[in-house]
Amino acid sequence: MRTILITGPGGSGRTTVAAATALAAAREGTRTLLLSADRADTLGAALGVGTGGTPTRVTPTLTAWRPDAALGFRDDLAAFQDRASSALDLLGASRLDPEEVTPLPGAEELALLRALRDAALAEAHDLLVVDLPATPHALALLSLSEELRRYLRRLLPPERQAARALRPVLGRLAGVPMPAEWLYETADRWDVELAAVAAVVADRETSVRLVAEPGPAGTDAVHDATLALALRGLRPDVLVANRVLPDTGQNPWLAGLVAQQRKALEEWGESYDVRTVAHLGRDPRGTDDLDALAAPVGDAGTSAVEWPVTDHLADDGVFVWHVPLPGATRDDLDLIRRGEELVVTVGPFRRVVPLPSALRRCGVDGAALRDGELRIRFAPDPALWPATR
Repeated sequence: MRTILITGPGGSGRTTVAAATALAAAREGTRTLLLSADRADTLGAALGVGTGGTPTRVTPTLTAWRPDAALGFRDDLAAFQDRASSALDLLGASRLDPEEVTPLPGAEELALLRALRDAALAEAHDLLVVDLPATPHALALLSLSEELRRYLRRLLPPERQAARALRPVLGRLAGVPMPAEWLYETADRWDVELAAVAAVVADRETSVRLVAEPGPAGTDAVHDATLALALRGLRPDVLVANRVLPDTGQNPWLAGLVAQQRKALEEWGESYDVRTVAHLGRDPRGTDDLDALAAPVGDAGTSAVEWPVTDHLADDGVFVWHVPLPGATRDDLDLIRRGEELVVTVGPFRRVVPLPSALRRCGVDGAALRDGELRIRFAPDPALWPATR
């Protein structure tokens, strides 16, 4: 199943473009599922139907779904209280009724990730179009599964689970309760679920598309989004230029805006596969307006890149990590080696990358930024590297 993840700066019309993209694919006979996590149901307004809670059939080949974060959060809380009943009773805690629970911040994002995973595993559709939040939140969402898995491995390392059988004895010796079996089981289940989400994002059939309105603000937003995606090992396969104005003739006020858009489009064309969507002169509402937008579908190109690439330089014995970061500057970059991880920061974006086993036995020997690529040198540590004969 193909997956298209669509994001862009706030107000760029990404939800409308996502709806038009899904509708155009469905018109061609492709079984399409359109997912969104927008609280205000902008997606439903664009399609002309409500999309909350359960999947809604828009056309015979198009289904729209805005997952109910509150329902999933209540179910998870109820399951947690059942599993932790002994600990809650020991603490004298009062249980919460599902009816009095409201979702915490981030519940919508988790609900969308779960729906993304379920849709990919079900394979009931040929195409999955995901209306992601605005770019900063979308990037945090795409990295959430990786970050949560890292936290779980730090809090409950798999190698320590071998001592499960000793917990009752350790509990009696220490005089305090030890982590229960359900805690490890829950961590294992979460790790599997998060791995499934990460697999969808990294799949070769998944593409990321940026939506922006051509102009100075849109150009800055596209630059930042491309850099942040590169830090996640992703790149946009298509840049959708939305609300492109037609030539205005003698209107001097609109002529300035048109010239500004044309300049941005020329600059984008040098680095991106640009598809334009015309301005309708009104906010699109309903399937007729979405059809009029003629949003690009096309064959989704892959967005995942090999990140990073490691080269071994035999002449001086060092390893070089190649990290593509198009548009980055030296002032934006920061590197920190922390144990078996490397913390890479580019402007406001950060990623913690686990080092492969070979590089864990090396020290950082230097770094340089050249031609949009960060190159990090690792020199073998004689105290850790196997001796050669």
